Amino acid sequence: MDILKEASSFEKEKMNNMSSSDRVVASRKAKEFILSINKIYKESKDPYLMNLMKRLTIKKKKIEGRLKMRREFI
Repeated sequence: MDILKEASSFEKEKMNNMSSSDRVVASRKAKEFILSINKIYKESKDPYLMNLMKRLTIKKKKIEGRLKMRREFI
């Protein structure tokens, strides 16, 4: 259950003043959390885990949106 604590703290982190490489790392980290929580969710069907995955997915999409916006200007 250490992954749940890490994912919760990742969710609460501020994403201000990040470089592009930091955004890439954060996006990959979010994906890793989502996939590992999904494995746990498949066994337990806990609604808290589903909500956590949804919140992490939203954060991941915001990060990726910022990455795509940056690429358009380059």
